Amino acid sequence: MDTGALYAPWRMDYIRSLHQPGTDACFICEAAAATTDEQRRERLVLWTTPHAVVLMNRYPYANGHLLVAPRAHKADPEELTADEHLDLSQQVTAAVKLLRRAVSAQGFNLGVNLGRCAGAGVPGHLHHHVVPRWGGDVNFMGVVGEVRVIPEAISKLHTELLRVRAEMG
Repeated sequence: MDTGALYAPWRMDYIRSLHQPGTDACFICEAAAATTDEQRRERLVLWTTPHAVVLMNRYPYANGHLLVAPRAHKADPEELTADEHLDLSQQVTAAVKLLRRAVSAQGFNLGVNLGRCAGAGVPGHLHHHVVPRWGGDVNFMGVVGEVRVIPEAISKLHTELLRVRAEMG
């Protein structure tokens, strides 16, 4: 038995999903189109607005990593209307507010990766990353082992974020 190994079996789903023929579906578009509670839960949608969708990142950098995207499949900020820009900005702010309350985030990394060479995993659908941070959360795991430690199941946090958002009104 290898006692020095850390296992993240959920990661294999992500690895297998890369570059599969016939999988041109955009998971952000699928999230934006979800209409039933079951579909929204499966796609980790927290809320939608007329121009935006807010969902949890299935392969997070940190616990509570959210994505905020336009509902329309657009790759570049230049393609967005003024209303879409405003709504995205407002939803990023709402995501920060939610994470401060729900997971006691002390700071945030906010960002957009435009194009595959800039790190965009979904270069065809613009999306903002909202990554909560805490004092001392950058520990030896990321520096030495290139490993992320996610302390809570995504499904449990999804339920908690929905509960806190409902309380917030």
